[in-house]
Amino acid sequence: MHFASLAASGESTGYPEQLPLLPHPAEMIVGVIAFAVLYWLFASKVVPNMEKLYAERAAAIEGGMAQAEEAQAQAQAALDQYNAQLKDARGEAARIREEARTQGAAIVEELRGQAQAEAGRITDSAHRQIEAERSSAAASLRGEVGRLSTDLASKIVGESLHDEVRQKGIVDRFLAELESGAISAEKVER
Repeated sequence: MHFASLAASGESTGYPEQLPLLPHPAEMIVGVIAFAVLYWLFASKVVPNMEKLYAERAAAIEGGMAQAEEAQAQAQAALDQYNAQLKDARGEAARIREEARTQGAAIVEELRGQAQAEAGRITDSAHRQIEAERSSAAASLRGEVGRLSTDLASKIVGESLHDEVRQKGIVDRFLAELESGAISAEKVER
C-alpha cells in the first residue's frame, strides 16, 4: 500500500517508472521469503507424507501381487495334487475292475466245474439207476418168459414142467441160445 500511495502522490521511489510490470524489490523479497517458507513446509511436511503414502501403496500393491502369485502357486500345487490323486484313483479303479473281472472269471470257471461235476454225478447216478432197472426188468422178464414158456411147453408136451429146477434150467438155456443168436428170430416166431 505504501508504494501505491507514493505512486499516486507522484513521488519517486527510485524505482523506474517505465517498467510497471516489474515488481518492487521489497515485494520480491517478501515473495521469495513466502516461497521459501512454503517450499520448506512442503518439503518437510507434505512431500514426506506423500512419499510415505506412495511407498505404503506401492508396498500394498506389491504385497497384493506377491500374495496373488503365492495364491496362484498354491492353486497350481492343489490342482497338480488333485490331478495326481485323480490319476491314482483311475489307476486304482482300473486295477479293481481288472481284479473283479479276474475273480468273476474264476468264479464262473469254478461254477462251471461244479456244474460239470454235478452233471457227471447225476449222469452216473442215472446210468446206475437205469442199469439197476434194466437188470430188474431183465430178471422180471426172464421169470415171466420162463413161466409163459413152461406153461406153453407143458401144454404142447402134455406133461407138467412146473418143477422149479427143471424149469429154471430150460429157461436159462433157451435165453442163452437166444442171446447168442443160435436161435434165429424165424424159429422163435414159428
